[in-house]
Amino acid sequence: MTIGAALPVLLLATSLVPAIATFFIPERSHRLRTALNVIAAVVKVVLVGALVAGVLYFGLEFEWRAAFLPGIDLVLRADPIPLLFVFLSALLWLTTTVYAVGYLADDGHRSRFFGFFGLCVTATVGVALAGNLVTFLVFYELLTVTTYPLVVHDGTAKARAGGRAYLLYTLTGGALLLLGTVWLHALAGPLEFGQTEVVGALAVNHRTTLTIVFVILIVALGFKAALVPLHGWLPQAMVAPAPVSALLHAVAVVKAGAYGIVRVVHDLFGLPLAQDLGVLMPLTIVAAITIVYGSTRALIQDDLKRRLAYSTVSQLSYIVLGISVVSLSSTTGGLVHLVHQGIMKVTLFYCAGNLGKRGVHRVSEMDGIGRRMPVTMLAFTVAAVGMVGIPPTAGFVTKWYLGLGAAEAGQPWIIGVLALSSALNAAYFLPPVARAWLPPDPGERSEPTGRALAGEPGGWLLLPPVATAVSVLGLGILAGAPLSPLTWAAFIAEELMPS
Repeated sequence: MTIGAALPVLLLATSLVPAIATFFIPERSHRLRTALNVIAAVVKVVLVGALVAGVLYFGLEFEWRAAFLPGIDLVLRADPIPLLFVFLSALLWLTTTVYAVGYLADDGHRSRFFGFFGLCVTATVGVALAGNLVTFLVFYELLTVTTYPLVVHDGTAKARAGGRAYLLYTLTGGALLLLGTVWLHALAGPLEFGQTEVVGALAVNHRTTLTIVFVILIVALGFKAALVPLHGWLPQAMVAPAPVSALLHAVAVVKAGAYGIVRVVHDLFGLPLAQDLGVLMPLTIVAAITIVYGSTRALIQDDLKRRLAYSTVSQLSYIVLGISVVSLSSTTGGLVHLVHQGIMKVTLFYCAGNLGKRGVHRVSEMDGIGRRMPVTMLAFTVAAVGMVGIPPTAGFVTKWYLGLGAAEAGQPWIIGVLALSSALNAAYFLPPVARAWLPPDPGERSEPTGRALAGEPGGWLLLPPVATAVSVLGLGILAGAPLSPLTWAAFIAEELMPS
């Protein structure tokens, strides 16, 4: 096996092998389990760095393939779009692993948790590197199976109910993805990502069929991408531990759905065919509705994690909005939001987990908490400001490019949607920040109670949110730097735009 074929496989193995080994580590062997998972996460980051340097600087090709079905291979390929997603997954797997070590310090099932955690990351990397729709389908379904035990980790009746909702929605989406994949292969034969001309040639005789297949694929992916009205599982899945919530919202499940929509639009059908079929404007409208709906529902949630969940419903559709509007800036904004949303949202869930450790689960319980947990709340504040889109944060960069792209495409109504969304973002993110830092109104309970009086949690729980909060600022201030997510996304967008 050549180095070009070995590196994608090694990238999977760096989480798969430790995950399997972790299942056999006794619960009492805390240091061994921690060392194995942290070292594996660091190695994955190093390998991703090697792939990025090889592809973007030296023009190398990294591809592994093996026979799977007659005429169909399993393909792992490190192109610029997959590497953007893998880059995010590797970095946030490292920070979330560190966070989970501290969060689950007193848990009785840590080997089981970290085992499935590693399998989940393996499936996510497989989704990212998939070189064709069949490979994508295989890892997409593995992602569902490996994430379920994490959602129900606590074993409570509420956790099991959330897990059932998660399976109902995501397995329905998986069945539709299988249908769309089989139908497209029946029309086009073996088809790899990037071969848009093959699908385009079918439009002469199969225009209606291609439109139906496109809709099936988008609906299938829309379950995990939490497009309205397919989003219902996401708030219910908030019963999972904070590291799982961070994984669901920032790295794995919902991001896999949004990433899949990017690949269907740009790497299967291509913008010219999608425009010709008339499917982009309906997708744009669905994304816009989801953005406003998610923000509106977040506004009325007192439970902090549910507020963040509905925020994800809204924010994730910025990606779908960006790639469905035909302009260079809009596509750039949608792609870079894959990274920016992940880093901002993972920060918020780390902070929500820290607050939960101190008995604070609701916005109404956050009065004065900033004085006792200043580091956690400072990180929360930075990420919240980023979600609103205030400069110089990463969130501002995303909204700037989406708005610019809407103007370039002659769709000013999208700018109105973004403005409304930003106002709603401010309405549900800034009040918790204000409650935490400002003196309460007279007559209201001003002091947190119970465990909140203990102050900040340990270093394992503080380092990850601090690191990601700094990144939220850094990705905004240094947006134009070489190899920044924005520069990377702009490079990809230029390649995707019709000539």
